[in-house]
Amino acid sequence: MELPKDPMILFSFVNTNLRDHYKSLDELCDDMHVNKKSLVEELESVGFEYNPSQNKFW
Repeated sequence: MELPKDPMILFSFVNTNLRDHYKSLDELCDDMHVNKKSLVEELESVGFEYNPSQNKFW
């Protein structure tokens, strides 16, 4: 699956999917065939950080 390119849309897309469909970022990345490191780095580059205990970026 191709993820949105715009960082704010990507942020919203990932968090919505984490909330509604996945118990962890690992599960989302495995299911969507996304490189977790790249995803985290892309969102970190615009100021977002993944919080595993809340299962969301903020």
